[in-house]
Amino acid sequence: MGNAQEKPPASGGGAARSDQTRTAGGKPQNHRAPERGVMANGSPRENSPAGGQQEQSSPAVDTSYLDAPAGALPPHLARLKNEGNHLFKHGQFGDALEKYTKAIDGCSDAGVDSPEDLCILYSNRAACYLKDGNSNDCIDDCTKALELQPYSLKPLLRRAMAYESLERYRKAYVDYKTVLQIDTGVQAAHDSVHRITKMLIEQDGPEWREKLPEIPVVPFSVQQQHREKPISIEQAQARAARAVQEEARRKEARFTLLKKEGNDLVKKGLFQEALKKYSECLTIKPDECALYTNRAICLLKLNRYAEAKQDCDSALQLDPANKKAFYRRALAFKALQDYLSASSDLQEVLQMDPNVREAEQELEVVTGLLRQSLMDNAAHTPRV
Repeated sequence: MGNAQEKPPASGGGAARSDQTRTAGGKPQNHRAPERGVMANGSPRENSPAGGQQEQSSPAVDTSYLDAPAGALPPHLARLKNEGNHLFKHGQFGDALEKYTKAIDGCSDAGVDSPEDLCILYSNRAACYLKDGNSNDCIDDCTKALELQPYSLKPLLRRAMAYESLERYRKAYVDYKTVLQIDTGVQAAHDSVHRITKMLIEQDGPEWREKLPEIPVVPFSVQQQHREKPISIEQAQARAARAVQEEARRKEARFTLLKKEGNDLVKKGLFQEALKKYSECLTIKPDECALYTNRAICLLKLNRYAEAKQDCDSALQLDPANKKAFYRRALAFKALQDYLSASSDLQEVLQMDPNVREAEQELEVVTGLLRQSLMDNAAHTPRV
């Protein structure tokens, strides 16, 4: 089953499923009988061939996963564990819980004494309790798992989530910090520590650390053993996905900071410095239209008109109706003495928004310059 690093439930302590009751021994019992005409696995019964209708054949179901090896568990208990994992993976948490409970009880009956296997079974059942909002039973099972295998990562993480759901923030904080001693890459623990720290400061004030239970020091040998432990394909994929998300968050934060710095520098008239900030932003997000129009302002102010025009061209490729790009390209064309192109861009702006006063004023200037240019050309053209 996958690493249950899910967000803790909104509230805890509830019953695992409404159709289950618990015996004095704590085992969940399901009292629902299959509905009339429905098989125990939920599929409809076909009419008997004796009744005149042919029984329909159903497609074969792959159950090979049931026979996968499961540590030191004997085959009949391994099948229960594997079936529980399969049910959990498909969101059938109550049914998975029953399988894990049978496997746990079966270990006692069969005299199985494998702390690692029992730890996994208790931890898996705890994940079912957590999913169903039964935080108290989740904590109990995680504690049993940790008695069998101290500093086991998953039960520590699940117990932390259960404590947090019950608003037992100090205990949750201790477990999350213990998790991070074992594996600093558990993002859920980092996020939760950050969130809980704020809550504890509000709850306990500046002395909040003094009110925490003692955080155990994880032996170096345990940390080393965890690092050297082979990871599953699912764990590798999850780590890769977290790494991608973290890199995306880092880039987004860097981008936001650089863009703000660029905007602040423009306001101060420091266009060369702002130009560098916008250029660095574009290495992170090369398709951000606003960066090209922002950088065009800097280039215009630095009299780098051809480059300003190129940035406006890039902006218009991304957003063909960008008024700022048309207007700033018109200014670049004007400085390059291409008055006809400048006039065309300014007319585009006014066609999109007739209320742009700056474009209207620039069009009057450009029209005059264009007229003067035509007159000068005519004066210098030799008559035949």
